[in-house]
Amino acid sequence: MNTMIQGVLRSVTFTLILFLAIAKANAADAPSHSLLFKPWINGVSAGEPQMQLQRYDDDTYVIRQSIRTNFEGPFLYLLFGTDRALLIDTGAGGLKVRPTIDKAIARWASRHHRTSIPLVVAHSHSHGDHHQGDAEFEDRPDTTVIGLYPKDVADFFRIADWPNQIAAYDLGGRVLDIIATPGHQSAHIMMFDRKTRLLFSGDSLGPYRLYIPINEAKTYRDSIDRVATFIKDKHVSWILGAHVEMITKSGGLIPEEAPSHPDEHVLEISYSNLPELQTALHTMGDNLEQQAHRDFVIFPKPAREQQPFAPPAPAK
Repeated sequence: MNTMIQGVLRSVTFTLILFLAIAKANAADAPSHSLLFKPWINGVSAGEPQMQLQRYDDDTYVIRQSIRTNFEGPFLYLLFGTDRALLIDTGAGGLKVRPTIDKAIARWASRHHRTSIPLVVAHSHSHGDHHQGDAEFEDRPDTTVIGLYPKDVADFFRIADWPNQIAAYDLGGRVLDIIATPGHQSAHIMMFDRKTRLLFSGDSLGPYRLYIPINEAKTYRDSIDRVATFIKDKHVSWILGAHVEMITKSGGLIPEEAPSHPDEHVLEISYSNLPELQTALHTMGDNLEQQAHRDFVIFPKPAREQQPFAPPAPAK
């Protein structure tokens, strides 16, 4: 075989290997319902339950509220340590949340030969679709419901310098890092779980519209910087947000307030989306524009007044 033919064959072989490697990487990175969870209830079936619970592991539960009860279809998270359990968000209303949570807690306690465990009810942030079930827990024994203002959150988690300080909260053998992330909403937080290395991202990053009031562009950008700096060496396993508003096609959105979500994107997204969002925000600066990415869509909103740090003083 002459030298020219050998050279052509080597070039073709290298190109083919490179093509296959890229195809394999793209396939591995593509959304797939087989990654973490079975398909979530998505409003397509008239007989779907009002809530769906799936276990990530024995101490980590993910709960989805049916879109048929509220178009937001939010996700809630129930995390167990040895000393207490933490519920992140209480849904968008239109159903009773507590029975599902109580049943999950009872099953966990039974497996651990316990009768009960204290419960803390927290919120990713204070928009209405994340705390409508709070009243169900206010009279629940051995339960603490954290307030909805930034000061309430800061006081409970002992964040002395809001939003700059990152606080550690121990559930008992399971430490969560609480990261203040205002911008989408003043009391917004993300939580990094050291045990599972999951990042619970609320409404600030996930397969949905990232609503950012234009007067909060810098605040939002600073919050994403704060998270990115803190977790860059933490080997995040997955980012889990509070909604799904995208389809499996890259950058494709489900219509707003849609009554069902056929061909829905998976809940979990990879860590790579955080630096991707960070870069996009810094490129835009304060001149935000709608921009679709594979696993999220930056979605500017008109300027609006933000929630004050502390609740108003009671009238005398």
